Amino acid sequence: MRAAADILSDRYPDPAVVALDDRFHRLVLPLAAVERIAGGSRWAEGPVWVGDGRYLLWSDIPNDRIMRWDEISGQTHVYRHASNHANGNTRDRQGRLITCEHLGRRVTRTEHDGRITVLADRYQGKRLNSPNDVVVKSDGSIWFTDPPFGIVGFYQGEKAEQELPANLYRLDPDSGELDVVAGDVQGPNGLAFSPDESRLYVVESRARPRNVLVFDVQPGGRTLAGGRVLFDAQDGTPDGLRVDVEGNLWCGWGMGTPELDGVRVFSPEGKLIGRIALPERCANLCFGGKHRNRLFMASCTSIYSLYVNTQGVAGG
Repeated sequence: MRAAADILSDRYPDPAVVALDDRFHRLVLPLAAVERIAGGSRWAEGPVWVGDGRYLLWSDIPNDRIMRWDEISGQTHVYRHASNHANGNTRDRQGRLITCEHLGRRVTRTEHDGRITVLADRYQGKRLNSPNDVVVKSDGSIWFTDPPFGIVGFYQGEKAEQELPANLYRLDPDSGELDVVAGDVQGPNGLAFSPDESRLYVVESRARPRNVLVFDVQPGGRTLAGGRVLFDAQDGTPDGLRVDVEGNLWCGWGMGTPELDGVRVFSPEGKLIGRIALPERCANLCFGGKHRNRLFMASCTSIYSLYVNTQGVAGG
């Protein structure tokens, strides 16, 4: 597999990194460029940084595997096959891998010894659809989206009957109780908390146009209120998103024309402030590296990275 990164531009600053508002200038570095660090996926999703091991994991959904890129060697290897058509990944506050599985129609945890624990696969006796993306809050609760994308055909899972609405769930870390925290989102997809966890952002991927919604986390941190449109994507297709320490939203973007492919960055108020152009649609992303200042972008067949002048929220 690949051992060396391809730097896409031989110019600094990289012309692929475009400021649309003065606020974006301080978030990026004039002496950093977009790099392609891995290829060979069919549909790359769910990147997660493992800082204690200095490696990146991501899902290659149609190929039914989770891949691993090593920061030291630059080598890419298969981490897990079969992966039950894994999609979204994150880590809990004990460093364990949390994974959304299309084929298993479940959310799992990989223990430190490699055992896999099923955290959720049913709600009120009915099977989940195909858990898509997942985040872990500082209290240890696990929040995930459950659209039916993995059961509509055989490319990203297996065709099956939808038994539940496309809900947004919270899994309690102590009781294991699963609760619906939002049931009226059209195709819930990527999600991320604001730095202070007072807000939850959710991509509504079956609205026309697609929306990024914002919910207020209620006192106690267990419920949501006030779901509203932060911004709509117009012709674009936001998918996964992450938040930096200043509250800006970094959103995987694309589908339509080459001008849409890449990452778009929005202020906490929903104003578009910058973009990163990529050769492929970006499905999802995460922050990593020693200081959480390296943006990793899972984009169709490839993984791209860019050092930035901010940090991702811890745990995101």
